[in-house]
Amino acid sequence: MGRAFEYRKATKFARWDKMAKAFSKAGKHITIAVKQAGPDPDTNVALRRAIQNAKAVQMPKDRIQAAIKKASDKDTSNYEEVVLEGMAPHGIAMVVETATDNNQRTVANVRSYFNKKGGSMGTKGMHDFLFNRKGVFYIPLDQIADPEEIELEMIDHGLESIEKDTVEETEMYKIYVAFEDFGKMQQALEAASINVEKSELERIPTITKELSEEQIDEVLALVDLMEQDDDVSSIYHNLA
Repeated sequence: MGRAFEYRKATKFARWDKMAKAFSKAGKHITIAVKQAGPDPDTNVALRRAIQNAKAVQMPKDRIQAAIKKASDKDTSNYEEVVLEGMAPHGIAMVVETATDNNQRTVANVRSYFNKKGGSMGTKGMHDFLFNRKGVFYIPLDQIADPEEIELEMIDHGLESIEKDTVEETEMYKIYVAFEDFGKMQQALEAASINVEKSELERIPTITKELSEEQIDEVLALVDLMEQDDDVSSIYHNLA
């Protein structure tokens, strides 16, 4: 059928593979949230965030409900969140957040990725001074008519800053809050009927490091390798 057909088929399979991995990771976060505070999103802030982020990757409603039901089953695998730290090539600090039902497997895999790409696994807490943990809310532009007005309204709910940014080729507002104010801000945005595209607890580097293009490619090769692992949820680094 020709090269064009083969290219379209390969592209479609790659997109399906990426979507399947996104659904898998979203399902794990739903499982962890349910096990932490129950299956009711009205009383479980972490579950509301997990559902919101599942919708952001276009996970169907029936699959979200199935994940919640499965997580409520006592026989469900006990996923836990494990944070691993290390050094990427050229002195770049890296923090890897995982969601796993087999800690030994995940640690061994992540260590192998560091080793394979010229980095090294470190110890827990080694990068605490390099990253601030913040709550970040991603909001479509049409949800906020006047960012200055929202800033005044939300400052009592923990808002630290609001800025416009391009996220995956789409312009959005990003609201930043301290880690401990995440739930308060989530409730405030819901009360104001502001629809959030997704929200994350992110690690923002306090110090960044600049590298050459060739060195950057080596660091990003490690990031790409780790992102292919279903157990890896998020990767943070201080590459400028």
